[in-house]
Amino acid sequence: MINRHYLELKDDYLFAEIDRRVQAFQEAHPERKLIRLGIGDVTRPLCPCVVDALRDAAQEMGEQVRGYGPYQGYAFLREAVAAYYASRGTHVEAGDVFVSDGAKSDLGNILDIFDTDLRVLIPDPVYPVYVDTNRMAGRPVSFLPAADTGFLPLPEAGTRADIVYLCSPNNPTGAVYSLPQLTQWVEWARACGAVILFDAAYEAFVCEEGMPRSIFEVPGAEECAIEFCSFSKTAGFTGLRCGYTVIPSALERDGQKLGRLWLRRQSTKYNGTSYVVQRAAAAVLSEEGRRQTREAVDYYRENARVLSETLETLGIAYTGGKNSPYVWLRCPGGMTSWEYFDFLLERAGVVGTPGAGFGQSGEGCFRLTAFGRHEDTHEASRRLLELGR
Repeated sequence: MINRHYLELKDDYLFAEIDRRVQAFQEAHPERKLIRLGIGDVTRPLCPCVVDALRDAAQEMGEQVRGYGPYQGYAFLREAVAAYYASRGTHVEAGDVFVSDGAKSDLGNILDIFDTDLRVLIPDPVYPVYVDTNRMAGRPVSFLPAADTGFLPLPEAGTRADIVYLCSPNNPTGAVYSLPQLTQWVEWARACGAVILFDAAYEAFVCEEGMPRSIFEVPGAEECAIEFCSFSKTAGFTGLRCGYTVIPSALERDGQKLGRLWLRRQSTKYNGTSYVVQRAAAAVLSEEGRRQTREAVDYYRENARVLSETLETLGIAYTGGKNSPYVWLRCPGGMTSWEYFDFLLERAGVVGTPGAGFGQSGEGCFRLTAFGRHEDTHEASRRLLELGR
């Protein structure tokens, strides 16, 4: 009767377990102020141009009927996405853009267009959604340990898979692939016929010259890659919900265009992102919108700098923090990830994310996010420094 693959999953999603522990601690110590640097939710308000677009679109719908929109997304937003890529020197056709309610949904739902017996390769540590959605479908998963590669694993001789997940800037490790490294993955995928599912949700945080923000900066990627993008971390849409997926028309398998299959899936199971939200997303991609959202991204970058300098002062090894909103650190004193979680919670009142929740190779590591408020990040830094003395 039931899908028994769900019984193979862990009892709780990672962040549900974190919430359970934090709630229990808070109930036992109501006087303690906790600083939450765990879940990657934003704290900056929507920028003015987005608020204006939401208001104007709502007013418009009060005067003109707007029913079901195009399953693929309104042309004005898809064209704005294509222009956004072009502004960075990367070519993407508006017809290859598919608007949705977020990258997380698409990363899970894209599996509908693939066979369940395909070989899936996922770097470890990894965003749990990649693993759980494949296991829900009963698809076998192999892991590519990344801890010994600076958390940037590359294909080696004998690497075999039909689908491979890549995330850059990476969640949870904050590591970012260089263009030559992504080129190796594209060349491998084209040689063996694999499809790369490339999670670019944090591309706006890449600030280092020459570091790629899209896999489509690599020649030939249009024949082997699907890219997933989000407005959540770029523009604070975690509560509005909007993202987009790019499936090039050149990407075919078994004589079928994957974009056509995806549209067929979406038109059956999804009624589209609301007009109001799509107008807001288009405002993000306007010249003024990009300027305003850069201010929020820079705000979080400053938090990442503070956290990175704190860890350097404490002599704790870490990755990320520069081109990423995540700082991935090695737990001090040989503690396990959950031991360090409890240690920080109880001794410093700081909430982070245990690396073990991101896979076997995440054990002994810990993730902090830069999405807090400046004052909270500085207070967390002070507490960590005091704890380390």
